[in-house]
Amino acid sequence: MKELLEIIARSLVDSPDEVIVKQEQSGDTVILRLSVAQSDMGKVIGKSGRIAKAIRAVMNAAASKDRVKVIVDIQ
Repeated sequence: MKELLEIIARSLVDSPDEVIVKQEQSGDTVILRLSVAQSDMGKVIGKSGRIAKAIRAVMNAAASKDRVKVIVDIQ
C-alpha cells in the first residue's frame, strides 16, 4: 500500500525526492500520511480536490483486495 502511494505521488510532483509516506495500522484500518514539498501540494490535491479524490479511490480499490480500509492523509 505504502509503495503504491509513493509511486503515484512521485509521478505527480516536481520534487519526487521530497515525497514521504508514513504508514500506521490500527486494526483493519491503514492510515497513510503523504507529505510532499509545499510547492507540489497543489499538484497532489488538484482543482477542487479531484486528484486527491482519485488517489483515495485507487488506494481504496487496492485495499479492498486485502479487506482493509485505507485513509490517505495529505500533509
